[in-house]
Amino acid sequence: MISDAAFWSLTAALAVGTFLIRFSFLGIFGRRTLPPWALLHLKYVGVAVFPALVAPLVLWPEATGGNIDPARLIAALAALVAGLRISVVAAILAGMGTLYLIEAAARLL
Repeated sequence: MISDAAFWSLTAALAVGTFLIRFSFLGIFGRRTLPPWALLHLKYVGVAVFPALVAPLVLWPEATGGNIDPARLIAALAALVAGLRISVVAAILAGMGTLYLIEAAARLL
């Protein structure tokens, strides 16, 4: 264990570091228009982050002890189709709705 002083010093340093990282974008570029090449790359951030957040929950879910769950695979497929056809919000709703419906049907059987 570390001492209380070391813990709070580390916490303060991480808070300052996090603030500076965010300020570098919001404070410096907040009132400026970004160049077209930067806007093009920022457009794909959500597309890259969303699968990175979802993949571990589908392929190695803690809820099933790390075993692949067919219900989660079907829900991920429904989310993928909705995301390709409609939007990210539709993908989230389709995935959640499909997973909840499959789990509710499994409980009834």
